[in-house]
Amino acid sequence: MEKDKKLNPSLPSGFEDRWNKKLVLKKQLLKVIEKNFLKFGAEPLETPSFEISENIGSFLAEDEDNPMSDVFSFKDGDKNITLRYDLSSPLARFVAQNNQELPSIYKRYAIQNVFRNEKAGNGRYREFMQADFDIVGNVNSAQANAELCNLISSTLLDCGLNKDQFTINISNRKIVQGLINDLKISEDKQLKVIRAIDKLDKPGFGLKGVEDLLKKERKDASGAVTKGADLTDEQASQILNFLKIKDLKQLKENLKNPMSQEGIKELEEVFEILGFGSNLEQVQTNFTIVRGLAYYSDFIVETNLNFKITNNKGKEVDIGSICSGGSYAKLISRFKGVDIPGTGISFGVDRLLFALLQLDQIKVDDQKPVLVCVMEEKYLKNYYEIVDQLRENNINTEIFLDTKKNLGKQLTLANKRELNVAVICGDNEFTEDTVTIKNLKGVKGENNKTFPKSNLIDEIKKLI
Repeated sequence: MEKDKKLNPSLPSGFEDRWNKKLVLKKQLLKVIEKNFLKFGAEPLETPSFEISENIGSFLAEDEDNPMSDVFSFKDGDKNITLRYDLSSPLARFVAQNNQELPSIYKRYAIQNVFRNEKAGNGRYREFMQADFDIVGNVNSAQANAELCNLISSTLLDCGLNKDQFTINISNRKIVQGLINDLKISEDKQLKVIRAIDKLDKPGFGLKGVEDLLKKERKDASGAVTKGADLTDEQASQILNFLKIKDLKQLKENLKNPMSQEGIKELEEVFEILGFGSNLEQVQTNFTIVRGLAYYSDFIVETNLNFKITNNKGKEVDIGSICSGGSYAKLISRFKGVDIPGTGISFGVDRLLFALLQLDQIKVDDQKPVLVCVMEEKYLKNYYEIVDQLRENNINTEIFLDTKKNLGKQLTLANKRELNVAVICGDNEFTEDTVTIKNLKGVKGENNKTFPKSNLIDEIKKLI
């Protein structure tokens, strides 16, 4: 590095520091999410940030020409290692590795950062936190998937959202797969078709964008071209007609393929189980969601917010799903050679945080400390006695760490940090065994109060 060259204090695109109110709210969300995961019977799992690259799986890739283009990979001796792209691949590896020690029905949750080497955007990051809940084992799939919907609803309500502020959309990939089979779409085109359908509700797509992706190619507003699935006009037309169907009954009448009928029946069973609880009204069908990742086999879910979200410039943006997932039949068999089915969901914690920060209804439980001001160095021992008394009563407290700063500068720091209370004691207070506290949010001239030292805890609690 050149001598005396000043470094630019900046971050790479897609990475973000979080602090102050934003980080406090994030920690609140994490507590709520983990509490619900435990409430629904899961146990925690933590896996390393790196996995052997081949265990991550190229089925995650959007770019067929460069399957590992959206992951961060590194050479490690004779192997390649990759920062985890999601929490599902590490779960599959863990279950395969520890299958004999795990219960036959294994419920786990994991809350960790994941890494995506892709374009960053509004509420989309290259490093972000996911909170996953999965059920692995041979279970009644309708019960398990209904339980996931119940968990999503319970968690978001506990996070402070109202019922009308989010919708849980569900579908079944067998429905689309049956249609694809009926249309005799070759296997090498099927994943492109699924990913095209999945784009329907994305900004700038709609039916026309999906049609372009189903046919030869799509050119976006910037002029970039995405190669399409190259279907015939008839094949594309049949898929577009399917995407216009909103009702489960109408779908049942129109799609007679056995696989599609099987997927429809499985959805009906999920709704039946949901009817036994209190979250049925939060869940609706959306046959356009198919989840782009190839390991989903049948049930799929995406949760969307029903309020407007804007970026830093005030422009309305679409941040996508804040909780999604589905069932997978083959994910673990890549390791074991035998199918161990699973189903799960993933909350995008940082994406949810981005949205909730725009609502005034979410109370941030930011317990700012009480500041004990240092008026005179000779009373330092007395100030620390006050600090100890407050901390012993579980009151966040700090003492000003410079005995040479005057009171004005100490209070300036307190105001900049938006503290609520300052303790101010000098000769009179220590002589008379009293304490003076200043309500930093109170009306000027009426915000100081002096009282016997024995009342300190009660008086402080009135202001925090």
